[in-house]
Amino acid sequence: MSSETPPLLDTVANAVVDYRGQRVLRSNSGGWRSACFIIGVEVAERFAYYGISCNLVMYLTEQLAQSTATAAENVNTWSGTASSLPLLGAFVADSYLGRYRTIIIASCIYILGLSLLTLSAMLPSSISTSNYVGKNKVTLASSELQVNLFFISLYLVAVGQGGHKPCVQAFGADQFDGEDPVECQAKSSFFNWWYFGLCTGSSVAMLILTYVQENLSWGLGYGIPCVAMVIALGVFFLGTRTYRHSVKEVKSPFVRIGQVFVTAIKNRRAKPSEIAIEEEACRTLPQHNSEQFKFLNKALQGKVCTISDVEEAKAVLRLIPIWATSLGYAIVVAQTSTFFTEQGAILDRTIFPGFEIPAASLQFFIGLAIVFFIPIYDRIFVPIARAITTKPFGITMLQRIGTGMLLSIICMVVAVLVEIKRLKTAKEYGLVDMPDVTIPMSVWWLLPQYVLSGIADVFTIVGLQEFFYDQVPSELRSVGLALYLSILGIGNFLSSFLVSIIEEVTGGDGKDSWFADNLNRAHLDYFYWLLAGISAVAFTAYLYFAKSYIYNRPSTI
Repeated sequence: MSSETPPLLDTVANAVVDYRGQRVLRSNSGGWRSACFIIGVEVAERFAYYGISCNLVMYLTEQLAQSTATAAENVNTWSGTASSLPLLGAFVADSYLGRYRTIIIASCIYILGLSLLTLSAMLPSSISTSNYVGKNKVTLASSELQVNLFFISLYLVAVGQGGHKPCVQAFGADQFDGEDPVECQAKSSFFNWWYFGLCTGSSVAMLILTYVQENLSWGLGYGIPCVAMVIALGVFFLGTRTYRHSVKEVKSPFVRIGQVFVTAIKNRRAKPSEIAIEEEACRTLPQHNSEQFKFLNKALQGKVCTISDVEEAKAVLRLIPIWATSLGYAIVVAQTSTFFTEQGAILDRTIFPGFEIPAASLQFFIGLAIVFFIPIYDRIFVPIARAITTKPFGITMLQRIGTGMLLSIICMVVAVLVEIKRLKTAKEYGLVDMPDVTIPMSVWWLLPQYVLSGIADVFTIVGLQEFFYDQVPSELRSVGLALYLSILGIGNFLSSFLVSIIEEVTGGDGKDSWFADNLNRAHLDYFYWLLAGISAVAFTAYLYFAKSYIYNRPSTI
């Protein structure tokens, strides 16, 4: 008997090919050998993205002279757009270009946006003075060209991320064969270590780039991420020969699933007896649940849609309640790069005499908490939970998501208490009407809310990534991850909408709004209480839908 591995046993079970379109062998493709290249690319991309986003609110207020509320709205709108465009990018990838080509094109757009962003930050600004509470305040006045170029390049980055983000992660997960027990378990670990790498890149950006931007040069602070993305594209090309590519379906999955809904509507008046045979055939498939969303079974009449098409449509429909109830969590996440940063800017940030940390660098502790906790989760928590629950991955994906949601509510309550103390300290020292004076309260008081936010991400963000990748049809996995990203995007839009409405309602008749430029007269504590309440309501609804959710592949949970 030959000692070599028989070709049939070495063939990947999933319908995948290499870059030349030929069937691949398990021994020389995919797995961690390919995933490591792709994780490396994501580290660089997150370094670039957070090099912009984590300190964007400070650039808008300090360099473009925008108000606190306007800057927060602009940050949320941009972040929302960047997190929503992956839906379009995923559609293009899954229907036309494929993930590999989409990643390359999106990376080029990303690099163009970063290059123009660097140029806009290097354009000279004029200096002007304004009277503020009896004092002359020096501010920078940007030219119209600089402002326009800045926002054009900012949204080019959002477009680039829209194609890059869902495809890179889905492409990374595609390197593992879900039909092989060993690679299936490795895929679950991939999502943990993927997020570990993601947070490593973002943490370095928060720690280093924020200092470079505020103390050396904004142009240099944006130029370094541009170089990082160029290197990342080169790294991605290095793994080309080892990548596994999904075989493209002849019929678009969007067309198949859309056709189910259209046909079901057309056949809405069909008599039950006319589709009874098809429904009975559905029930003979134990891996599906045809009793749920039975109205879609009407699409079976006339043999226009197959049983598989109908079950795929049901799988997508089941995701909607989970998607919607996760938005409360996403609204909370939006605050870490806006109002959390604004709070830190007026607290004592001195590490040692003559050295202050940038306010935005506190977001580093979100990444640090994630980097520290993911190995604990993967190597300690999961084995213990597995021994107790006998489930392959310790707890289900939905249980993991819900745990993070609960932690985010606790995070908001902690943020309320810290903000109350900050306002009280400002009043005690007579600094209420002196917004430019540092409040004698250590910035480390904000640390618990940042750490709690990071630990919540380990549960909810990673859980959502795995859930939306696993629970959609295999041809739609880029779209599945785009749906997860859109939760964060819509959360940012909702946060921006709330800020706009509250600013208008509470800031009328010359009153200080909850988001007044003078944060000592603002009421972020009220806003945080509101978010805690919204999150609690969303969490309650989530528990209801999660309890009745039926997994597509029960064996994978």
